[in-house]
Amino acid sequence: MRGGDDRTGALFSYVDLEARVPARHPLRVMRELVNASLEALDGSFTALYAKTGRPSIAPERMLRAVLLQMLYSIRSERQLMERLEFDLLFRLFVGLGIDDRVWDASSFSKNRDRLLTTQIAQASCRRCFRSRRSRSC
Repeated sequence: MRGGDDRTGALFSYVDLEARVPARHPLRVMRELVNASLEALDGSFTALYAKTGRPSIAPERMLRAVLLQMLYSIRSERQLMERLEFDLLFRLFVGLGIDDRVWDASSFSKNRDRLLTTQIAQASCRRCFRSRRSRSC
């Protein structure tokens, strides 16, 4: 019997990102390395931001998104936000849930520029590369 080509919308979504991305995908290993280096910089991130005001994009998520932009040669922040909107692998890597809103590209750019001009972003990369080298030796 031929199946129908009807689209059925669901009221609730029960998509588990962990189940959708293969366990052996290389970005899973990379995410562990990146998370370890970002965790070590938590105090530095806290010192960068004010205690009051509107919440910013989490610096850990921002750096993971920038890393994806470099790895996948995504040319603009708008294209990156588009990929984050529909790509489950990207959402898992960055730390966004399936129902989380993706940031506005201009807000992302301003926050990224502020964060990447600090020494913290460079320290994060150095930590990640050092931990990778020590694991492979």
